[in-house]
Amino acid sequence: MTNDEPKQPGSVTAALLIIGDEILSGRTQDRNIGHIANVLSEAGISLREVRIVPDVECEIIDAVNSLRRRYRYLFTTGGIGPTHDDITTDAIGRAFGVAVNEDERAVEAMRKHAPDAKLSGRRMRMARIPEGATLVDNIVSGAPGYMLENVIVMAGIPRIMQAMMQAVLPRLEKGRKIAARQVRVDAPEGDVAPGLAALQTAFPSVQIGSYPFYEEGSVGTYVVLRSVEPSDLTRALEDLWSLIAEQGFAASDADDGKK
Repeated sequence: MTNDEPKQPGSVTAALLIIGDEILSGRTQDRNIGHIANVLSEAGISLREVRIVPDVECEIIDAVNSLRRRYRYLFTTGGIGPTHDDITTDAIGRAFGVAVNEDERAVEAMRKHAPDAKLSGRRMRMARIPEGATLVDNIVSGAPGYMLENVIVMAGIPRIMQAMMQAVLPRLEKGRKIAARQVRVDAPEGDVAPGLAALQTAFPSVQIGSYPFYEEGSVGTYVVLRSVEPSDLTRALEDLWSLIAEQGFAASDADDGKK
């Protein structure tokens, strides 16, 4: 496997591939991105990209091969259920050029979770695993996800996905924890932006984002600073407060509400 992910000191990066026609059609609203981003951030893994693709094998293969080479980890959600349109596993197998077969480990996990349940032909589709993959436990419904090299394949159902995330997390390389601070500025984003550009230039190790808000007829901007370098984050925050004072903006610390 080659990896051409963006390099930063202490950085471990990831991408998320969401698979499913139901997401693209609007029938189902994604509820996984925020959870995955938060869990990864706490582990010092930076989620850099999210893509959504339909249940089309060639599009899944293209996206998997592109993202797994660019980032340290690729997480996928969706398409590993028991129905005919759950084609993620076959696409993963073809992306890696490996066979996909019924895996006795997966069958045992499903039987252990529900010993009295009949493993029908459809349910047995969820026991098909690409050759060389390790299983990711699913304490909610038994049918496992799996990890093949740096690709982690998980269910799309939020509760099951969350269980799989917790199961796979100990296996992952952790980066330096990403710290964040946010400041509420009671001024339009256009007024705040020029000073932020200079601040970003001065602190390249700090990600600085601005996010407008509209509340009760007033407009303002949340400024969010994120970095794996605590000292740089502190200095950037100090300079941000100096900038706010120079411009005469009303502002407050959005992390604790203090003025």
